[in-house]
Amino acid sequence: MSFLLKFAETVNWGLKHATICSSRLQVAPSMALVRGLFAIYVVLALSTPNSSNVEGRTHFHKKQKNKGIIDHGSPISPVYPPPNPPDPNDPGSSTSDPCIFDVTSFGAVGDGDTDDTDAFTAAWKAACAVESGILLAPSDYVFTITSTIFSGPCKSGFVFQVDGVLMAPDGPDCWPDSDSRKQWLVFYRVDGMTLTGRGTIDGNGQKWWELPCKPHRGPNGSTLPGPCDSPALIRFFMSSSLMVNTLRIQNSPQFHMKFDGCEKVLIERLSISSPALSPNTDGIHVENTKSVSIFDSNIANGDDCISIGPGSSAVHIENVTCEHGHGISIGSLGVHNSKACVSDIAVQNALIKNSDNGVRIKTWQGGTGSVSGVSFENIEMDNVRNCIIVDQYYCLTKACLNQTSAVFVTDVSYRNIKGTYDVRTPPIHFACSDTVACTNITFSEVELLPAEGELVDDPFCWNAYGTQETLTIPPLTCLQDGEPQTLFDNSVYDC
Repeated sequence: MSFLLKFAETVNWGLKHATICSSRLQVAPSMALVRGLFAIYVVLALSTPNSSNVEGRTHFHKKQKNKGIIDHGSPISPVYPPPNPPDPNDPGSSTSDPCIFDVTSFGAVGDGDTDDTDAFTAAWKAACAVESGILLAPSDYVFTITSTIFSGPCKSGFVFQVDGVLMAPDGPDCWPDSDSRKQWLVFYRVDGMTLTGRGTIDGNGQKWWELPCKPHRGPNGSTLPGPCDSPALIRFFMSSSLMVNTLRIQNSPQFHMKFDGCEKVLIERLSISSPALSPNTDGIHVENTKSVSIFDSNIANGDDCISIGPGSSAVHIENVTCEHGHGISIGSLGVHNSKACVSDIAVQNALIKNSDNGVRIKTWQGGTGSVSGVSFENIEMDNVRNCIIVDQYYCLTKACLNQTSAVFVTDVSYRNIKGTYDVRTPPIHFACSDTVACTNITFSEVELLPAEGELVDDPFCWNAYGTQETLTIPPLTCLQDGEPQTLFDNSVYDC
């Protein structure tokens, strides 16, 4: 009798919930579910007549055979039914699992050649419309899609999960004429979204880097061509409460990941990579964005490891490794005489190695606004040029004119920064504006030694004021005490 009651209870639960995501996950019709559940209970009743717990079955999508992609595990699938059907009268009980929308159920082929854009947009529309929806790009597939804007708002708990490979078209010749050449994947107004997975997002950037538009450095001091309107790989725009984690992101035509007009962003455990000579391939770029945390990530690329643009504040970077790029940069700021405001930036426990710069602030002449409240702490340098640099004469050509206004740099501290530098340039360089001095700069426990060879000339300072709390290696005799004698109108630089 108890067996029949248990069976009836489970059948009722299964019929109630069989429609969840059924059109996309190919859940069997209700009568098939009844027959399947009955068969399971008969077998269990005969083998263990006194048992009251039932093991749930997991449905897995059929995998494609070897496509040269490492297997990172089976795709995530729902379990029907759970071991014990939930009690709807229990306020702490969930009556349904998150809906999973596998792009292969929407027609995605995943062979690396077929255009799977339509399947992704259809899966996005379906997953975005339900609570805790999951768009799944499963492992063992290579999905090629073209430039796409994924728009919200979506229901709460939305997840975009990449367990396979998501690939951009192979260079500009394969880029559809109707698509934007400024961006590839855009997530617009997607509050509360998570981008995650065990897979790879690949920008296929090689042919973009070779376009004959912008010169960039090559091997052995040579100059190579570079990108024109090359697309950024991933862009989040006008979104809040975002999480991005665990993915491999590589070979972007331009910036790997951009956040513009966003708030409350958590980035952690990412691997971002592109060759050392790939131009403009910033790892993570934020601008007009507030409350950003970047943790526990490795970035090896051809430009800024992390770049912080105008309008950014409350950015916390910790446990990040940067390799063979341009280091962690604030800027560039103030281009075309614009106003730029950056504040409350903290970089802690970072490793920067074989890089053109370490920690950098760069601004154009003619700008206004300010950079304030910046802390660089517990940073290891390994064979880095320009370990500590403020450059208020930033210019990409030789045609930039001297101007009197500048972005005001103040309240910047450097604490416990140690390691080795490339002797081709001094490890500490402050080139501040003639008219707008850098002020309130603090040094403590800064020790930088040559990676090889002998100590180069002393650090360079121009119109820089601050304090040394401990002796610095090499000696920082050029930093001036106190405040500049000639003060400027701070109201011009208020943010």
